[in-house]
Amino acid sequence: MIITAFPVGFFAGLFGIGGGLITVPFLFFLFEALGVDKNYLMHLAVGTSFAIIIPTSMVSVYTHNKHGSVDPSIVKTYGLFVVIGVLLGTTFAAMAKTKILVLFFTMVVFFLGTYLLINSNQRSITKNKFRLHFRILFGIISGFVSAPMGIGGAVMNVPILKYFGYPIKKAIGSAATIGFIIALCGATGFWYSGTILNVKLPMSIGFINVPAFLIFIPITMSMAKIGANYAHKIDKTKLQVFFGLFLYVVGTIFVYRYSGL
Repeated sequence: MIITAFPVGFFAGLFGIGGGLITVPFLFFLFEALGVDKNYLMHLAVGTSFAIIIPTSMVSVYTHNKHGSVDPSIVKTYGLFVVIGVLLGTTFAAMAKTKILVLFFTMVVFFLGTYLLINSNQRSITKNKFRLHFRILFGIISGFVSAPMGIGGAVMNVPILKYFGYPIKKAIGSAATIGFIIALCGATGFWYSGTILNVKLPMSIGFINVPAFLIFIPITMSMAKIGANYAHKIDKTKLQVFFGLFLYVVGTIFVYRYSGL
């Protein structure tokens, strides 16, 4: 956990992803090896990931905000519809099987990774307006997809905001802020659902594992600050390419996991 927490925190700040893309598969494998009830493996990994993302994303948001990379208007309007999506997605997660979630997650990250790589050299400013109906549609979809996966939603929100004309750094900063909202709602939902179901998981509160939470928090918070600062030193085109390649790596990991389910 200690070794993994370092890259999780760094990528959280660098890409505004909250770290869930790394944390969820790692915790999944770890809990599986420890003999946790297979019916709740994904639930515990996702719930714990959301809890870890909360303080980590706070540091990331604070740092991005210092660089002027957070758009409050997007967070207030778009973020509201993301919350609605999270509530729907959390309900869905309680009923879906792990294999379906892994397959869907893999398809999403490969699609978004391809989009980022194809458009990495695009220099023109899009004329698409981020109108209310687009904010409603993409906000609900983003929240819905993020909830069952234990991610902060930046894998969708960064490309979405970029498509509507936001620079990559502004998109990452705003996505990190929205990711904090997603994590807060998601962690609450998985804690509550685990409590209602009265699950008996080792050293856990609902679907949140306490030891994992305590180990990850101090390391990921410090590394998120380093990652967020580095994001403002690197060329935005290179940052986008790195983000795309990063998604391909994560997708490949999940393809491997899917084949073993």
